[in-house]
Amino acid sequence: MEAYTDFAYVYDTFMDDTPYAEWCELIKNMIMEHGISRPVRTEDALESEKNLVLDLGCGTGTLTELMADAGFDMIGIDNSADMLELAMEKRQQSGHEILYLLQDMREFELYGMVGTVISVCDSLNYMLSEEDLLQVFKLVNNYLFPGGIFLFDFNTVYKYAEVIGDATIAENREDCSFIWENYYHSDEEINEYEVTVFVREDFSGDVCNSLTGEKNFYRKFSETHFQRGYTVEQMVRLLETAGLRAERILDADSRGEVSGESGRIFVMARKEKK
Repeated sequence: MEAYTDFAYVYDTFMDDTPYAEWCELIKNMIMEHGISRPVRTEDALESEKNLVLDLGCGTGTLTELMADAGFDMIGIDNSADMLELAMEKRQQSGHEILYLLQDMREFELYGMVGTVISVCDSLNYMLSEEDLLQVFKLVNNYLFPGGIFLFDFNTVYKYAEVIGDATIAENREDCSFIWENYYHSDEEINEYEVTVFVREDFSGDVCNSLTGEKNFYRKFSETHFQRGYTVEQMVRLLETAGLRAERILDADSRGEVSGESGRIFVMARKEKK
């Protein structure tokens, strides 16, 4: 089943506690301290490309917009047309000149190079094989300027196996509710989760709810997603194979050292200067 179709339109509602502002601040500081991109406009074509930041798996563009607010020239790539439709609505409201591209990150193409690539909110966990993940890393290396950095997070095997695997999560909001059922397949280290969403919608006709008299109803839809957990060792090895070097590895929640119980990990990798 194609992911992030109907679910895209309630995604921001259920992700409203995601620390996008904190992620933006971390990424911005990393770029300013270690990267080659700068939040400045320039007429120099080469410097202009260096200042570009690519957001892989940008979704509805929340982080992309925050980075644009910080002054960076942004490109967003996602393979969900529905998610990008919402991202472009945000762009229309903000007035930012963000380029959005409907592409699979395993096959993405750019017209030039960028100084920074970012990918957050476990987008890379949708790569279900090392081969697919390596292909993404090779493309990142191909489009990064020498000396450019790649900032990303990922969920670990531990998180899927011990924290959310085989768990059911439910949440009720005023206008929508969801049930999130996880099934962890330990042999493949893949987490399957089915999201069932109920969204209240107004009914413009004369038919009323027979019990309450209200002119609204709940629409139900479901989506199935698959994600794979990875280890730090796998990530470092695949980055090196793609020509990138992992320079900083942090626990994404504590910002401290990684432990065996780290659920989400943040990595800064660099393309070597020639």
